[in-house]
Amino acid sequence: MEMTSIKLPLWLRVVLLVGVGILATGAGLFAYRYYTRPVTLTVAAGSFDGEAAKAMSAIASRLASTNAEVRLRVVDSGTTVEAAKAFSEGQVDLAVVRGDVGDLSQAQAIVVVSHVVVLVIAVPGSTIDSMNKLKGRRVGVVGGPTNAKLVDVLSKEYGLDRAKVFKDIAFPDVRRAIQSKEVDALLVTIPLADRYLSQARGFFQQNPKSLPTLIAIDSAGAIAESYRAYESFDVPKGTLRGAPPVPDDDLTTLRTSLYLVAKKSLSSDLMANLTQLIMSARRDLLTEHPILAQITAPSTD
Repeated sequence: MEMTSIKLPLWLRVVLLVGVGILATGAGLFAYRYYTRPVTLTVAAGSFDGEAAKAMSAIASRLASTNAEVRLRVVDSGTTVEAAKAFSEGQVDLAVVRGDVGDLSQAQAIVVVSHVVVLVIAVPGSTIDSMNKLKGRRVGVVGGPTNAKLVDVLSKEYGLDRAKVFKDIAFPDVRRAIQSKEVDALLVTIPLADRYLSQARGFFQQNPKSLPTLIAIDSAGAIAESYRAYESFDVPKGTLRGAPPVPDDDLTTLRTSLYLVAKKSLSSDLMANLTQLIMSARRDLLTEHPILAQITAPSTD
């Protein structure tokens, strides 16, 4: 039996060819968009003043507006402690954390967001002029749980009774605690930037005859050798107040860093790309967000 071929009309063949071409083009475009779509990473950020989340949100907005290959979805965790917790529990890909807070065993540093300096400040009129004289006194710890590790380290180094000497105090309650003589000194950890130094000055009544005193952490070098999260740092003369200067000379204390960290499981190429994007965004956002001036590439240590 002889088979007969069916010849399609020319117009139908043209339609079919066009259809096949459209399908192939569509599939190719879909594949292209799929493989070149931006990678979105979640980042936990928190600080007592909200600046960490604001800084990361500004960077996230910049990456989105420039159609960057990597995007950020910011989760405001409220505090550095909660950010570190969210990171260690695998709830986020990235987090802004302090080097001395939380479990960072699975972290790789992407950028240094800022350095924070430990300031132990005796209230005006106090006779406290050394760490050893904090024994039997009351030190208000601004930031509470964020500084828990630091308080433990200082308590051990100087033989201080942690429970009796140190007391967590909320940021809005600092002035009241000083005025009511609830505390004899403060422990604060802040970047040495105008915004934060102005807040520290605002804790005390402005009286040139009765000034707060910055207390040296003279064992900073030994502490830094034992705890990698800290380094010895000299606060420049006049940092807290210019005239008369407080401190009246360079003063030794501790410093730690605030990092943007990522899971070690994320690819090195992706993280290198993210670092470049953040450093580029930083340059573009400096005028609007001066805090970003402190962002730097991390040490290879």
